[in-house]
Amino acid sequence: MSAVRISIDACLEKAQVIFFDFDGVIKESIPVKSDAFEELFLPYGVSTAKRVRNHHEENGGMSRYEKIPLYLKWSGLDPSRENIDRFSDNFSKIVKNRVIKSEWVEPVKRYLDSFYNSKVFILVTATPEDEILEIVEKLGIRGYFHEVHGSPKSKVEVLQNVIKQMGVDPAQTYMVGDSVHDYAAAISNDVPFLLRRTNYNAELEKIHKGYMIL
Repeated sequence: MSAVRISIDACLEKAQVIFFDFDGVIKESIPVKSDAFEELFLPYGVSTAKRVRNHHEENGGMSRYEKIPLYLKWSGLDPSRENIDRFSDNFSKIVKNRVIKSEWVEPVKRYLDSFYNSKVFILVTATPEDEILEIVEKLGIRGYFHEVHGSPKSKVEVLQNVIKQMGVDPAQTYMVGDSVHDYAAAISNDVPFLLRRTNYNAELEKIHKGYMIL
């Protein structure tokens, strides 16, 4: 049995603390970042750029600081700190405004609008923390979140620390995500997982035995 469809309101009704991923969960920004990675590595060959794009789409929730060294190697470049920082900065310049302009995931946006005053929302993403803070400020939703966490923090550790610091029972929390990294962070902390189904996570849908939203 694979994931079962449910409304986000019904699924999260009893949760006190809710963790949200960003790309593919709050914003339809996965294609934006796919395009950016492909553009960034296109000078090193069409096949390399396509390989980079495919890997990115298959590894949502993985930090760019883990991806870029790998992509540099595929491009025949030295994965030095200087090159990693340069490609990361260029990637950030390409994607930031595109992410802000991307479409909302409407059911999630409506939920955030409706319940940010009565639930504790925690944003946990693989986007660098300074960048995601700038993005949510520009989107006008920074005030929706009790805490905002980005890379290089581990999602597993963020969930663990928040649960410990707040003294909340994991059974009274939920993780809303779209990637195997989100799923793993939830499972390792005994946190229930709500899958946001996208065109990129059909395999996760088969593995996940809980609820999903479209």
